[in-house]
Amino acid sequence: MTTPLKLFYATGVCSLPVHIVLHELGKPFEVIRVDLRTKKLATGGDLADVTPKSYVPALELADGSILTETAVILRYLADTNPEASLAPRHGGIDRVRFDEWLHFISTEFHKAFATFTIMDRPSEESKRWAAERLAKRVTLLADGLGARTYLFGDSFTVLDAYAFWALRMYQALTKAELPETLRAYMTRLRDRPTVRSAFAAEAA
Repeated sequence: MTTPLKLFYATGVCSLPVHIVLHELGKPFEVIRVDLRTKKLATGGDLADVTPKSYVPALELADGSILTETAVILRYLADTNPEASLAPRHGGIDRVRFDEWLHFISTEFHKAFATFTIMDRPSEESKRWAAERLAKRVTLLADGLGARTYLFGDSFTVLDAYAFWALRMYQALTKAELPETLRAYMTRLRDRPTVRSAFAAEAA
């Protein structure tokens, strides 16, 4: 029997998109909660023994190796489960455009939270600058979504799992309102059974 994938996660952080996608796949998987303050696993042991990066998400594959970085894990899950249609197949411009969006969310949006999350005592000026920069990224996401149901068309993909977490975090950090199209988009995602399942599992 194939060993299930194992997700090392912490509540409320960027492991949530991976947790959502694992539910989307409908296959058995295991989860291990991590205390990011102490870097300890709920099952005992240290996160550093899982990954020297000492942050989540970390995904243990069937062969026991560890995969890290949210965007990379999401792409891996989509590509190793093509029947789930969570990303376009490789070889065409659709996949290139898809990866362009995935990198945008990871590097231009997610990583821009740093002023609020890891900077030591940021000034009010720094927070205003960061919020204004993030707001421009939100506008780009809203324009990219347009009238579509999901970011890359009419079907849910790993992009949507990542965008859902990032937009929630943006609102929590900046207290800003989302454009109307993104508010409706977020409601659709919150109502998705796999999203509810991931939230329920992390609250347990």
